[in-house]
Amino acid sequence: MNWHVTIHAKAQKNIAKLPGRVQKTLAFLLREIEINGPARGNWPNYGKLGKDKYHCHLKKGQPTYVAVWQVIDKEIRLVEVTYAGTHEKAPY
Repeated sequence: MNWHVTIHAKAQKNIAKLPGRVQKTLAFLLREIEINGPARGNWPNYGKLGKDKYHCHLKKGQPTYVAVWQVIDKEIRLVEVTYAGTHEKAPY
């Protein structure tokens, strides 16, 4: 059974401002989360930020872009992306 991935409204606004290449990378990440679940240890600089909250880098260099997501409900397999943007403004 696949996971359902939603994107927080504030994150949706940030995603629209990201470079096209980073948007494609994020889309690939979201598809991987849908298929394989929220723990994505195969992504660069992946890390657990707390109970059921994760992040990884979408693009290294200057600027570095990151994504942050959290598990909302394990039973119905719901994950929400709470942030996508530059590393400097990341909520961690």
